[in-house]
Amino acid sequence: MYSRRVKNNWHIIKGQPLTELDKKVLYFQNKGHLVPSRKLIKTAEQIEGIRRSSVVNTGVLDLVAKEIKAGMSTAEIDKLVYDYTVSHGAIPAPLNFEGFPKSVCTSVNEVVCHGIPSEDEILEEGDIINVDVSTILDGYYSDASRMFVIGKTTPEKEKLVRVAKECLEVGMQAAKPFGFVGDIGNAVQRHAEKNGFSVVRDLCGHGVGLEFHEEPEVCHFGRKGTGMLLVPGMVFTIEPMINMGTWQVFIDEEDGWTVVTEDELPSAQWEHTFLMTETGLEILSD
Repeated sequence: MYSRRVKNNWHIIKGQPLTELDKKVLYFQNKGHLVPSRKLIKTAEQIEGIRRSSVVNTGVLDLVAKEIKAGMSTAEIDKLVYDYTVSHGAIPAPLNFEGFPKSVCTSVNEVVCHGIPSEDEILEEGDIINVDVSTILDGYYSDASRMFVIGKTTPEKEKLVRVAKECLEVGMQAAKPFGFVGDIGNAVQRHAEKNGFSVVRDLCGHGVGLEFHEEPEVCHFGRKGTGMLLVPGMVFTIEPMINMGTWQVFIDEEDGWTVVTEDELPSAQWEHTFLMTETGLEILSD
């Protein structure tokens, strides 16, 4: 339940009759739940724009999947991302976002997220790396990431990467129209902890589409029935960050961006952009 300050999120359009969607959302709002504002419910035109952006975004990750290998620098990954994105008439969303200097986040081993590509960082046999790609096309945003195992790694890292992907999948299955964001986090946390891992709590998924980061915040831990109501037309990411050790993290003081596990044990993350429909989630970018 939420305080009175959120009770007017869903505004009735003056002079227009209540739709079935209005009635459903108002039911939950009047019960005291946090509901999205109308601006978070994307129009058909906006959804089509996000779809087009997502096609480019997925294409970038497909290219990285083909090219990534031991001996490659993370700066080479950044160049692949930049060149592919701009050649398709789009813009890498991370580039210069709040001062971020590169076109993609490359997070290796104990780096949880926001790793900055570098000529000096060379991928080695056994590394695991998250490549996080975000694209702007015609003003529409998409966002997804994948894990890559470089050559042969340890059984422990293999399990971490696999379970992190399963966490994304169980989170996706838990997300239902007129369910709650907390349902996603609860499913992710239970699966991670059942497998002996922890869920990062300082970072989360988010709405996306018209801006890089929108409401709601999609936490990957928590209780069922809490958080924002999930309404058809919402577009958001689920992107659980799963750690081998503690869930606690710190930010590298030198660059102000790189998030690292507190105990410097490995971390893994997968991310998709989703559209909530009347029947469940549709993957837009993976």
